[in-house]
Amino acid sequence: MAEAHQAVAFQFTVSPEGVDLRLSHAALKQVYLAGLRSWKKKITRLRNSLVTGVFPASPASWLVMATAILASQASRLDPSMGLIGKIKEHLPASAYLSEPARAGLGALAFATLLWLGLVVTMRGALRALLCYHGWMGEEHGHPSHATKCWLALVKIFAGRRPMLYSYQASLPRLPVPPIRDTVQRYLESMRPLLSDSHFQRVAALGRDFERSLGPRLQWYLTLKSWWATNYVSDWWEEYVYLRGRGPLMVNSNYYAMDFLYVTPTPLQAARAGNVVHALLLYRRLLNREQIKPLMIQGTLPMCSAQYERMFNTTRVPGVEADSLQHRRDSRHIAVFHAGRFFRVGLYHGGRLLGPRELQAQFQRILDDPAPPAPGEETLAALTAGPREPWARARRTYFGSGRNQDSLRAVEQAAFFLTLDTTEQGLLGPEPGRALDRYAKALLHGQCHDRWFDKSFTVIVFRNGKIGLNAEHSWADAPIMGHLWEYTLATDVFQLGYGADGHCKGELDPSISPPQKLQWEIPEECRRVIQGSLRAAQALADDVDFHTFAFKDFGKGLIKKCHTSPDSFIQLALQLAHFRDKGKFCLTYEAAMTRLFREGRTETVRSCSIESCNFVRAMTDPAQSAAQRLALFRVAAAKHQTLYRRAMMGAGIDRHLFCLYVVSKYLGVDSPFLREVLSEPWGLSTSQTPIQQLELFDLKNHPDYISCGGGFGPVDDNGYGVSYIIIGEDLITFHISCKFSSPETDAHRFGANIQTALLDLRALFSLSPK
Repeated sequence: MAEAHQAVAFQFTVSPEGVDLRLSHAALKQVYLAGLRSWKKKITRLRNSLVTGVFPASPASWLVMATAILASQASRLDPSMGLIGKIKEHLPASAYLSEPARAGLGALAFATLLWLGLVVTMRGALRALLCYHGWMGEEHGHPSHATKCWLALVKIFAGRRPMLYSYQASLPRLPVPPIRDTVQRYLESMRPLLSDSHFQRVAALGRDFERSLGPRLQWYLTLKSWWATNYVSDWWEEYVYLRGRGPLMVNSNYYAMDFLYVTPTPLQAARAGNVVHALLLYRRLLNREQIKPLMIQGTLPMCSAQYERMFNTTRVPGVEADSLQHRRDSRHIAVFHAGRFFRVGLYHGGRLLGPRELQAQFQRILDDPAPPAPGEETLAALTAGPREPWARARRTYFGSGRNQDSLRAVEQAAFFLTLDTTEQGLLGPEPGRALDRYAKALLHGQCHDRWFDKSFTVIVFRNGKIGLNAEHSWADAPIMGHLWEYTLATDVFQLGYGADGHCKGELDPSISPPQKLQWEIPEECRRVIQGSLRAAQALADDVDFHTFAFKDFGKGLIKKCHTSPDSFIQLALQLAHFRDKGKFCLTYEAAMTRLFREGRTETVRSCSIESCNFVRAMTDPAQSAAQRLALFRVAAAKHQTLYRRAMMGAGIDRHLFCLYVVSKYLGVDSPFLREVLSEPWGLSTSQTPIQQLELFDLKNHPDYISCGGGFGPVDDNGYGVSYIIIGEDLITFHISCKFSSPETDAHRFGANIQTALLDLRALFSLSPK
């Protein structure tokens, strides 16, 4: 095989005359370049560790301070007030050190100690400043004088030109809320959802928990918050994600879409070439820590820890719990097409392959007529089905030989790429239905053409449309959203395509072709694969999906209502849900807690007493528009309060979740916590924020906008809703539910959402655009 021949660095034969050694200079050159690249990366990591370790100061500031101290010594000034002399006395005596040299070393030692003291002081001051969250309670755009002074101090101590992880050590720890506050807020959130008798029973359980078992569990949780970096994140990752035994597909993984109205090229291999190269450029920035940390209001840093496992990561199945396997680097990606798996190298001659070279590699795969091996075509269904059969099959059939080597190539890849055989996008006479099919293709595909265990899978369809499916345990959607925004913008506005639709750049004919992975899948394993495929297909067939773009108005008009766009949409969802089902339900909205170190998410319980009062008024013909508007403003203010609490670590659900975990470790039962954890989320919502609007020119290129992404339904009888606010005049929605539920219908709910949004606009007597 060609790839095997290319891998041989030297050959030798034994003859009567001795050993005849023949070196391959081309192969040795590749070995040398690979080693050189590895050492460059090690040096970069070491440099980044040093720069991040002393931030908000910089190594250059040490040089400035040392120069100033030495200059003062030369001028016979002693800024150390005698400390340099004492340091000099403790230096070991040596015939090689003159008195001026000893004085210089003493001055350098003093300068270093003074510099380190300043670094610790600045970092401590910044951490103390970042613990303040009073600014969240103030009206947007009208900060108090105290907040203005605080912001000025943050800017002073925040340093200049931060790297991705520069602020990690300065971020505060997530606080543990008082039990009394959490129980009280929980009961308040449940009041509109329960009958009087049911609420009284739950309230009694809550009061008993607050007095008896709660303080004991809280003590352990407080101890963990002092010891661990974050008292929630590790348990959240393990118990919510990695210990889940159900399928990742639909239940956990989520997706992101391409540009809504534009496909930059109809050539599948060309689009794949540009997109993969853009992803690798992002990975290079990530490795060099050159991505700017996300900042609120351009000043307040958010945690960047979730970026660490974006690439070179896979979820490995276990019988009882999965694990995340992350490698520092990977030099290849795994590609799936028409039932075959391929390994595609990413480097040649010590450099990244260019877009045109990657296009040629992918075209070779598309042109390859080789059929899949028995069982290979549906092999990836193992990652789509329940976890336990996959874990047992992996241990039994993929622990040695070709299967182990091929599986290792997939799992150790930088990411997974599917060259899909279908066409997707706004196609055909019914573009709305086509968009629904596009969403389902990204969410689950054919259940055997995505590797759902990889940190993310990029899908490139036959007509050049693209999308992404991401595993959820290692990070939350905004992290992948940041990558996806960069990828789409780089693909079109930086790399671009030629007039013929091909990638730009030159070809190097000496690049090794893709390597087809070899599998030997026995009949028993094929039966396991088919079992996983049946389970996955049943789950996928039950998913009802509706994706639509709401164009009547957007953020621009909502801002004229002097309310938060998110609160506006959440109240519209409450109104739409009540009209859809005739009842209120427990509502989940994800809020980020990344103001704290290793923070992930907290739940905003958007269905509140205030929102229910507003919804009832909207359905009561006796209520006037003025009364409805007043109730809307009260409900929107309440939602803002709930969202701020969640961001500040004063939410309800993560605290109760961790108390429940502690109770399980202690082996004690809590009827109150058991009641809390058993409640279904009838409406699960999430906003996908645009984080890099500067990458897109919506004024000159309004069609180059992504439709966002979505996820599957959380409850069998509930809805999942993802929405993205794009520019000033567009909001897109992704609605999921299950066909098997007699209570839900994705298209019906979508129509109710659109009606609710228009009704809210009418409250403010605002005209369209």
